[in-house]
Amino acid sequence: MDKKILIAYYSYSGNTGEIASFIQKHTEGTLFEIIPVIPYPLGYNETVKLTKLEIKAGIKPELKTKINNVESYDTIFIGSPNWWSTIAPPIASFLSEYDLSGKIIIPFCTHGGGGHGSIFRDIALLCPHSDILNGFEVFGKGNSTGSDKILSWLNEIGIN
Repeated sequence: MDKKILIAYYSYSGNTGEIASFIQKHTEGTLFEIIPVIPYPLGYNETVKLTKLEIKAGIKPELKTKINNVESYDTIFIGSPNWWSTIAPPIASFLSEYDLSGKIIIPFCTHGGGGHGSIFRDIALLCPHSDILNGFEVFGKGNSTGSDKILSWLNEIGIN
């Protein structure tokens, strides 16, 4: 494949990061972890409280990690956990910080039972001048068939 691929993701518990790493291994793209300047609390209840407030208020936290050459990528996977049926605030920050016009955007998410919620739509809203492909969702890290499902999805969207 002659397209340059970026796999940008935010992962709180590691699940989204594992899926991103799997995608990177099978696409040979560049892995890029989105990290907020101020990390979320380690305690689940504190994180739940904070993220609900951030999402409701539309807060986009400042990012610690930066990518200087986003324009050199043709295809960008965007990975997020499902937080209250939408993207994690660091993903909103990333998508708002860079001009992804003309890029192919491929969303994926991990969840604890809520499916993809409005994640794919919300990513599309933040990337109005991009070509959004069908997204992928997985419960947790996936199960024993998770890898096969990811490979099947990559084939379906013409990436693998």
